[in-house]
Amino acid sequence: MRLLIFGLGYTAQHLADRLRQDGWRVVGTSRDGRAGTISFDDMDAVRREIAVATHVLSSVPPANESDPVLAAYGADLARLGGWRGYLSSTGVYGDANGAWVDETTPTGTGRRSARAEADSAWLAAGAHVFRLPGIYGPGRSPLDRVASGAAHRIEAPGQVFSRCHVDDIVSGVIAGMNGPPGAYNLADDLPASQNDVVDFAARLLGMAPPPFVALETLSAMAQGFYAENRRVANGKARRVLYWTPRYPDYREGLRALSAMTSPPTTSAAPAAASADQR
Repeated sequence: MRLLIFGLGYTAQHLADRLRQDGWRVVGTSRDGRAGTISFDDMDAVRREIAVATHVLSSVPPANESDPVLAAYGADLARLGGWRGYLSSTGVYGDANGAWVDETTPTGTGRRSARAEADSAWLAAGAHVFRLPGIYGPGRSPLDRVASGAAHRIEAPGQVFSRCHVDDIVSGVIAGMNGPPGAYNLADDLPASQNDVVDFAARLLGMAPPPFVALETLSAMAQGFYAENRRVANGKARRVLYWTPRYPDYREGLRALSAMTSPPTTSAAPAAASADQR
């Protein structure tokens, strides 16, 4: 099996590591052609990899209101007879006022219009599209933020969001390699407020909860995040892909991370990366 990954980010690297353990040949692209990757702009090299790949996955977010992978290599991928996947975002659903969303919920109404358009384009191309919520895992979790002093709490009553451990995303993508194309939400079973998650991380570390900060003091991007409120349902992935998250809620996920290693105390890391920071 040969997998070509466009964009070796956090989640894609975890997937690559897992599949290599199973004997896959995995090649990834990067913008700078760093060690172990090929340059996204080296079109001859990329096309050679597309031609021999059994599977292709893109984790590249939109840029300049378009999808860079489809813009540069869409025609080549259209001739590919193998499996195609795309890591999208549950941000395509926009604000649901705290209601549940699933794959039948309309997309394109939120602040991520370019992401929604890319999501639709990959679906139209026959890909498996994995819509991801907040991503957390080793080195990138509320434990890291609390330990480094970068965590905070927000006065936002009723605001919740969904998340998923990176290992569960990896298992979901692998399950999707044997399922029909289409859109799949990969999220845990317990949407919760950021405050609840941060409080639990602090308890695991034996630290006091971080202070509350005013919403208006946050960056425009962070304020936009808190302006959207939704619960992400994962029933389709369970039914169709027979996928079951190993960490069905943030408590189990954070307990496992806490048992693995002591979080760093000298650098700040994202509490739960959005699917645009894969």
